[in-house]
Amino acid sequence: MSYTGPDFEPSQPHRSPLRRALTVAVAALVPGALLGWGVYAAVGGPGEGDGGGSGRAGGAGTPAAPSSGAPASGAPASSPGDGDGKKLAGSSPAPTSKAPSASGPALPASGPLTGKVVVIDPGHNPANFRHASEINRKVNVGTHWKECDTTGTATNAGWPEAKFTLDVAHRLRTLLLEQGATVKLTQDGDRSFGPCVDERARIGNEAKADAAISIHADGSGAGNRGFHVIMPGSVHDGAADTRAIVAPSAELGERVAGAFVRVTGTAPSNYLGDGTGLVTRTDLGGLNLSTVPKVFIECGNMRDRTDAALLTSGSWRQKAAQGMSEGIVSFLRG
Repeated sequence: MSYTGPDFEPSQPHRSPLRRALTVAVAALVPGALLGWGVYAAVGGPGEGDGGGSGRAGGAGTPAAPSSGAPASGAPASSPGDGDGKKLAGSSPAPTSKAPSASGPALPASGPLTGKVVVIDPGHNPANFRHASEINRKVNVGTHWKECDTTGTATNAGWPEAKFTLDVAHRLRTLLLEQGATVKLTQDGDRSFGPCVDERARIGNEAKADAAISIHADGSGAGNRGFHVIMPGSVHDGAADTRAIVAPSAELGERVAGAFVRVTGTAPSNYLGDGTGLVTRTDLGGLNLSTVPKVFIECGNMRDRTDAALLTSGSWRQKAAQGMSEGIVSFLRG
């Protein structure tokens, strides 16, 4: 997502002892990841880039390189396929469950996560751009007021972040249902806009989720590459009190980041997180209002040509969902 807008104002990278500790934790989770990453980088994987801060890229850049199912510039912003001519994973109800929706949890299969509840928050909404007045209205996010939501960012070729997040959410839902989890989405393309950032947090709280994850893609400058996981910092102000969820959210973030590296072969962000892929923030309403363990994941930078080629690939999105699933399963199983 772009950091310009509600719930995603620019942050300044900074180092801390916690982050150095998290670096060790991620390394411990993925003992084989560095070797695999070296091979990946040798054949054209993510480069170091120029670094820099986050924020919406200004103006259109070079169109994203063609990849499996990526839309041509000017084409309707429909979801790229999985590159194999197969039906999109998660686009129809899993065979072991009723059709899930934002109005209630899907029915899971039996499995190791039986009894566990996971809330998936697909960032933004594909129809937000039609409802500017509604998404620009201010809502109370505990410590301050922010706009309800934003449209999110898009690739240079025009594929929107909101379609990316919903696609990955469907894939992740299917994987978690197969593990026996009860899964609830904050929205499933069944709303005209939103929900607002405060409601997104409230949905996870009311579901008493054992884990919640908000899926996004960044809109930073070209050359800024890689993923990062955002975890809540300690906040106790107004309606926001994250003190009880800081530690479990950090553990969830570490496990998701470690599994994401291992499964996707994607490097952590080269512009945030000091190379760990882990960022702590105290300004995000979706985290500050949460009373359950929760993280955000920015899966890559839609405005970078190389990252965009991954994000528009169905096979890579399936790996992204698998990485998130494995991290969540590891957290929930202890």
